Amino acid sequence: MVSEARYPAISDYGLIGDMHSCALVSTAGSVDWCCFPRFDSDAIFGRLLDWERGGYFKIAPRNAHLVKRSYIPGTNVLQTTFTTVNGRARLTDFMPVHHDEDAPIEPYKIGESHQIMRIIECIEGRIDMTLECHPRFEYGGVVPHVHLERSNIGFAHGGSGAISLYCSAPLRMVEGGFRSEGTLRQGQKAFAIVTYETRFSYDARLLNSREIEKSLAEATTYWQKWSDICTYDGPYREQVLRSALTLKALTYAPSGGMVAAPTTSLPENIGGERNWDYRYTWIRDASFAIYGLHILGYQNEAKAFRNWIEWATVGRARDVHIMYGLGGERRLTEVVLPELSGYRDSTPVRIGNGAYSQFQLDAYGELMDSAHLYRRFIGPIDEEYWSYLQRVVTYVLENWNEPDEGVWEARSGRQHNVFSKAWCWVALDRAIKMVTALDLEGDVELWKKARTEIREQILTQGFNEERGVFVQAYGSDILDASNLMLPLIGFIKADDPRMLATIRATQAELTSEQGFVYRYRGFDDGLSGDEGTFNICSFWLCDNLIMLGELDEATELFDRLLEHTSDLGLMSEEIEPHTGEMLGNFPQAFSHLSIINTAVQLQRARRRLARSAAK
Repeated sequence: MVSEARYPAISDYGLIGDMHSCALVSTAGSVDWCCFPRFDSDAIFGRLLDWERGGYFKIAPRNAHLVKRSYIPGTNVLQTTFTTVNGRARLTDFMPVHHDEDAPIEPYKIGESHQIMRIIECIEGRIDMTLECHPRFEYGGVVPHVHLERSNIGFAHGGSGAISLYCSAPLRMVEGGFRSEGTLRQGQKAFAIVTYETRFSYDARLLNSREIEKSLAEATTYWQKWSDICTYDGPYREQVLRSALTLKALTYAPSGGMVAAPTTSLPENIGGERNWDYRYTWIRDASFAIYGLHILGYQNEAKAFRNWIEWATVGRARDVHIMYGLGGERRLTEVVLPELSGYRDSTPVRIGNGAYSQFQLDAYGELMDSAHLYRRFIGPIDEEYWSYLQRVVTYVLENWNEPDEGVWEARSGRQHNVFSKAWCWVALDRAIKMVTALDLEGDVELWKKARTEIREQILTQGFNEERGVFVQAYGSDILDASNLMLPLIGFIKADDPRMLATIRATQAELTSEQGFVYRYRGFDDGLSGDEGTFNICSFWLCDNLIMLGELDEATELFDRLLEHTSDLGLMSEEIEPHTGEMLGNFPQAFSHLSIINTAVQLQRARRRLARSAAK
């Protein structure tokens, strides 16, 4: 068993990426997570999930006693400043962005190589620097063969993986890796690059400092130009822009799909079994992402995600999955890696996600909602895609009365989940709206009849008269935070007495001492152990309070949630209710989409209130 003290807190990591993959860099200057060439590829640096077996790539001064870090404004270029007794050094970490000179804002294709570039500069006094590079292929299962091509170029290969390492200082080989040491004085720099080689080759390329500085300038310019598009100008601009940059970094550029998070198996409970692979794209994210990106002015990203949804899901409506691989893969077989000890001894470590085969009715509503939002904000729906969407509606008509596993991907069986039924209502509602707006073909009368039937069933069977609240499933008395979505999708008004009672019960029964929201309590989801509060549920509560006009309360809760982002503005999936530490995969796309949405809704509500007061 590895001491928990060896593992940094999840919040200790910063994100860099090239929109094909990414790396997590700790405050110690160590890349402890990186999968090449895609987000969902095998980890090459993976000691985040096993401190002994997983690889890492570290550059830092020795004996640093103070560490501060930030992103270059408007970018995903990370800078960490180390202070030692004798001086200070700044470490700059980034991944070069592949881009088309004719379309400089958009990455364009799968490059032949992917790189992590690192520059360390002594900015005061002198520092003694150490570089350690220990790649471990196939999630730590393969210790590579290493050799030196030249004094400052190393090559490591094992299994199907290979990397080259360039360093401006001389390298020496150690078991399964490389090491370099040296002293830098004020104004001096050292450079290091890890390149993932997609072709099995010993032809490592020599890069000089001028080329690396040029790559840094290009990456900085790319991100800053992209940030300039953001239209949000409210009081939370810094947090909103950082969330947008994070979502962009989590987007797989060749397809437009967005991973839910770039990690796998970071636990929802330290030492527990709730450890999942989130390196895939969920249909559930679609409407949230299209709306969130649109309201910030990012039309190209919203279009790309919608195009990915259309491309990945077309076919038979019955074959729609809740999630897909970045290239549209449908079979995401879940495998346990028993040899890995897991983050802070949290096992099992999983790759793949067995929930891909679950039946979740909400996916159909989210698919229709994403098309509806696209139609409203970006462009029309073509006839071919509308024909497919009609088949989706027909499938909903035939299956909405079936039980399903539900939004939380429970592994305890199916039930008639209120959240799922409400999204079936959404599917029909959005289809009706699209027909009306675009003069499309469709059996509107049949759809309206079914929409009414679903609504009436939810209001009778999904509302517990004895408790006076909407519950998780028909016949249940369990409160579920997913029902906070009901006003957000337009199913019911937040101030309807039934919904208001549900909101108040959620505040009373499903919140931690800090007011953050659990998904549910007392529900057997087929897994052991507890979990933290779910950030997206807490943001949904904020949104409900805004709809109720309780802006001060919403702002207070929103501010408390933002206090649980990292010093870099990054957020995980959950918050540990007693310690406040981050839990779950990181950074989490849903959390950052929620930051954007709630900040915008607060701003709009404040402006409406100001206009009303001025009359």
